[in-house]
Amino acid sequence: MTTVSPSVEVERKTPFLKRLDRVSWTWVVTIVYLTVMLLIPISAMFLKAATEPPSRFWAIATSDIALATYNVTFFTAIFAALLNGVFGTLIAWVLVRYDFPFKRLIDATVDLPFALPTSVAGLTLATVYSDNGWIGSLLAPLGIKVAFTRTGVAVAMIFISLPFIVRTVQPVLQEMEHEIEEASWCLGASQWQTFWKVILPPLFPTILTGVALGFSRAVGEYGSTVIISSNTPYQDLIAPVLIFQRLEQYDYSGATVIGIVLLSISLVLLLAINFLQAWARRYDSR
Repeated sequence: MTTVSPSVEVERKTPFLKRLDRVSWTWVVTIVYLTVMLLIPISAMFLKAATEPPSRFWAIATSDIALATYNVTFFTAIFAALLNGVFGTLIAWVLVRYDFPFKRLIDATVDLPFALPTSVAGLTLATVYSDNGWIGSLLAPLGIKVAFTRTGVAVAMIFISLPFIVRTVQPVLQEMEHEIEEASWCLGASQWQTFWKVILPPLFPTILTGVALGFSRAVGEYGSTVIISSNTPYQDLIAPVLIFQRLEQYDYSGATVIGIVLLSISLVLLLAINFLQAWARRYDSR
C-alpha cells in the first residue's frame, strides 16, 4: 500500500482551490439569493405536501372543486394572455410608431397596474363593471353581466397582465429599423404582407415572452379577482382563492397540494412557451 505525502495531496487540491478563488462574488451572491428566495421555499412546499399519503394527495389534487378551479384559473389566464398578446402588441406599436397629444401620459398609464394595489384594482373594476357601473350599466341591457362572474375574473386578469406584454414588445419595436419596411413597400409588398413577413417573424419570440409573463401574472393573481368575482365553486372560483380558503380551514397540507399542482401546470405551460420561443428563433435564423 502506497502512501501519499502531504505535499502531493496539497498539489492535487491546488487546481480546485484555484478555481474556487476565481469564482466571482456576483456568482456567489446570485446562487445564495436564488437558493434562499426560490429553492428553499419551493423545497419546503414539496416536503410539506409529501407528508400526505399518495392516495390522499391524489384525492385532494383531483377533487371536483380543485379541477373546477384549475379550469377557471388556467383557461381564463390563457385567454387573458393571448388577448393581451394581440392588443398589447397593437398598443406598443402605436406608442412607438406614432406621435400624438398626451402620448407620454398614455405611455405612463400603461404601467398603472404595476403601481396600483391589486385590491384597489379589484374594487375599481367591480365598481365600473357592476350593473350600476359606468360600463356595466351599458352591458346590462344586453344581458351581459361582468362583475361577480367568470367574465369579471377575465377582465381582472387582462387588466393586471397588460403591461407585461406592452413593456416587453415596446423596446424591440424601438430597435427595429423602419427602412426595412420601406424597402418592402418599394418592392411591391402590401402593408399586411410587410407586417406578416417582415415585422412579425423577429417580433414573434418577444410577443411569446410577453404572453408568458402575462400568463404567469394572471395565474397567480389574487387581490383583484377575489373582489370582482363571487368566489362561487364550479363557477368563478380560482385556485389561489381555494388555497386561501383551505388555509382558513387550517388545512395546510391540502392548500400545499393544490399549490404544487398549480406550480407544476404553470411550469409545464411556461416550458412549452419557451420551446415555441426557441423554435421561432431557429426558424427566423434560417
